Amino acid sequence: MKRQKWVMTIGMLALLLIIAACGGSAQPAKVAEADQAATTQSAPVAETESEAAPQTRTVSTAKGDIDIPADPQRVIGLSVVYPDFLYALDIIPVAVQNYHEELPTYLRDPLKDTIKMGISRTPDFEAILAAQPDLILAPTWWSEADYDQLSKIAPTVLLPERDNWQDELRDIAEVFDRADKAEQVISDLDAKKEQAAKELDELAGDQTVMYMRVMAKEIVISGENIDRGNLIHKQLGLNPVPDFPQTESTMSISLEKLPDYDADHIIVQLDNDGPEVKERFDEILSSSLWQGMTAVKNDHIHTVNDREWFNVGMSPLADSNAIDDVLGFFK
Repeated sequence: MKRQKWVMTIGMLALLLIIAACGGSAQPAKVAEADQAATTQSAPVAETESEAAPQTRTVSTAKGDIDIPADPQRVIGLSVVYPDFLYALDIIPVAVQNYHEELPTYLRDPLKDTIKMGISRTPDFEAILAAQPDLILAPTWWSEADYDQLSKIAPTVLLPERDNWQDELRDIAEVFDRADKAEQVISDLDAKKEQAAKELDELAGDQTVMYMRVMAKEIVISGENIDRGNLIHKQLGLNPVPDFPQTESTMSISLEKLPDYDADHIIVQLDNDGPEVKERFDEILSSSLWQGMTAVKNDHIHTVNDREWFNVGMSPLADSNAIDDVLGFFK
């Protein structure tokens, strides 16, 4: 009998140990299930954060809708005016096309690390590839034939030809989702022009101004119907010479014809720093016809650097720089 009770006691203890073991393993199982539920619930949050910060944007272009980086960091501009537009929008391009060896002074410091690729009808594809762009901008009229090859390097946006730089700036701003910045740039320059026109009305009065460019083989004078002349005569209000044909935008004239367009002030832009242009200008300066003109007699010849004035009438930064120069002439 005692042996039977002892066996029963051992059996009950074993049963209690089994129950305790089962109870202990149940708790970690519940914790594991809770962890799995929490992980499942957090997944939509991560997806929502991803949707809030997309990696690409879709833009409409001359080649249809294309995807570009949401925040491009390595932009190439394939137009000599694009450095001006991009920097006006607070964008530092990684590489640009440029007409002169150096960029104008108003871009030289901020774009000191930007690759200058020169200007060529056929882009320097090797230089473009080496720059590792994540976005390429180009005007349709200049780069449409090269679109397929460019778009293999990086997403390429071809932009339409516009009648004025304001709309061209707006087009570029849309690519970068910076429409407000473009309008601010335009508004600020309009205010500067308006203030400058008031000052020049007092400083220059009825005096006449002729804007001429000296090139290797010709002299070109600009009227108010071309971008460059429009800034000088229409927007800043400086009087053109009375005999300039109203239907002409520019005229190519000989040295012998210069006295026919005698002006109180002459703004002279040398086409480049090459020896041919310098030789041509020296020929003009030594001519008795030139020396007999009113502006020359009164020391009212204002020479401007072609690099600084190259984009006048075609970009906000060049126009702003030219306004400062013109005010300086009359002050």
